[in-house]
Amino acid sequence: MTDKETKFDKSYLEMASVWAKNSYCVRRQVGAIIVKDRMIISDGYNGTPSGFENVCEDENGNTKAYVLHAEANAITKVAKSGNSSDGSTLYVTAAPCLECSKLIIQAGIKRVVYRDEYRIMDGVELLKRAGIEVVKY
Repeated sequence: MTDKETKFDKSYLEMASVWAKNSYCVRRQVGAIIVKDRMIISDGYNGTPSGFENVCEDENGNTKAYVLHAEANAITKVAKSGNSSDGSTLYVTAAPCLECSKLIIQAGIKRVVYRDEYRIMDGVELLKRAGIEVVKY
């Protein structure tokens, strides 16, 4: 990887970090950016589905079951726009979970760059098994 590629990776990851601040989640705010040909084609952060209240945790502080992960929001957003994520790179502030990794594979994303490890790393293992390049900064 060249110095220029590393610089872009870190810049896009920083943008995902800024985007994470839009999340209403208290426990953890996660942001994601999808980039293709050095152009941002989608973005997302963890939160509730459209039309739901912007409250991610229940009265006990547990994440509600219907909260969407940042990666899922970015992937569904790009699908809705009519753009293609095939061959793109996903920048996300936390390692993808298993469910999001399935979506990443199906969306044709070829590279995932993340910052923080997730409590369960089976999603990253699935991505590697699918031949997707995974980079942690």
